[in-house]
Amino acid sequence: MTELRSVEKSVKVKREVLEVSSELMSLMGQFLRQKGFIEILPVIISPITDPLNHSVFNASIEYYDGQYSLTKSMIFHKQLAMRIHPKIFSFSPNVRLETQEKRKSGRHLIEFTQLDLEMRGATREDVMLLVEEMLAHTFAMVKEKFESFLKDANPHFSIPKTPFKHVKYLEALKEYGDEFESVLSEQALEPFWLIDIPIDEREFYDKLDDNEKTLKDMDLMYPYGFNEASSGGEREFEYEQIIDRMKHKGNDFESMKWYLEEVKKGIPSSAGCGIGIERLTRFICNLSSVEEARLFAKVPGELSI
Repeated sequence: MTELRSVEKSVKVKREVLEVSSELMSLMGQFLRQKGFIEILPVIISPITDPLNHSVFNASIEYYDGQYSLTKSMIFHKQLAMRIHPKIFSFSPNVRLETQEKRKSGRHLIEFTQLDLEMRGATREDVMLLVEEMLAHTFAMVKEKFESFLKDANPHFSIPKTPFKHVKYLEALKEYGDEFESVLSEQALEPFWLIDIPIDEREFYDKLDDNEKTLKDMDLMYPYGFNEASSGGEREFEYEQIIDRMKHKGNDFESMKWYLEEVKKGIPSSAGCGIGIERLTRFICNLSSVEEARLFAKVPGELSI
């Protein structure tokens, strides 16, 4: 049964946590601008949005004779933006109406914000190196400004050492079983990359590797049991390859017709990722849930202002 969350419960967030979250966005934006990125405005509604690789309730708006979807992620718009500028980022609001079983994960909200970035002509490795440098720089600046608060709030806080370790998905699955992500995250003392994820575990837009079994993508994982931080990789950009991948995944072509028409005109190769702001704030501040990382949090299975 859906619950109505009180205003008091919805806004029970420490002032210091909000200040850390605000500073994180400012620092990452500054870092990316120094690397030649420009910030673009987020897309809130569109006829196309990320189909995702797991089921969520549909969030859409009827408008005249058409339908807008609320943004689940800006993946397709990031690809199209590569025609205009080679390096872009956006602090993108995402709406994913997750099912109620995600309620107690500590990692899921039905409304969240992620730093979306994309680079024209880049590889997965380019993105990983950029993110590693950005996080090391951001953590150092946050420590300098909030050292007293973090000392009390998070005994594990440290500036991550680069380069991050790489772990291959199938090797980890074989060694630790289906719960390998949680096991590895619990064991880890530093962030690490999960790479070479099988084709059926991701969406059609992630670029297929030459072996045609795994993808040129990656997940960034936090240590101390905080699990997934970021997801991204290289993108499919050739029309026929995208069609083949959509057939393989069983995607609906009609819902993607706007995107496919744009792909026919040509889009550049690119790579990028999305980094959840609430999950990053939760990790740095050592919070029990992303619910504590923002005001007016929307938890799966509950209603909130």
